[in-house]
Amino acid sequence: MTRSNDTIRVLIPLKLRKKNGRPKIMPPADCCPSEDQTQDPHILRAIGRAWGWRRRMEAGEFSTIQELAEAVGLAERHVSRQLRLAYLAPEVLKRLTCGREASAVSLYDLCFLAVDTWQEQAERAFRCPE
Repeated sequence: MTRSNDTIRVLIPLKLRKKNGRPKIMPPADCCPSEDQTQDPHILRAIGRAWGWRRRMEAGEFSTIQELAEAVGLAERHVSRQLRLAYLAPEVLKRLTCGREASAVSLYDLCFLAVDTWQEQAERAFRCPE
């Protein structure tokens, strides 16, 4: 039997979150994603959907977000939040889509980055030195 002073404890600062109804292990906030990690397909799909909605609104197909939400069958609040992804900084979009870099924030948090400056968006989205 081992004595209490022989026991080694290893603490790993991870968080369990539910993502799409399934538990997912989230790394610590100060952790940079590894280079072999691929982008979350939900983020790629959401960016593509947001750009499609933006083009449809700019083409005059819909005059309000409410009309767009009714047409696509989603809640107005959800459409409004997701539409912000079409207004992310070009560098962030390039790194997410072409570079396939994994974001350090969730899709939900990524939606709120559009209000920041372009440099702040990149820093908050990836939390890694360039």
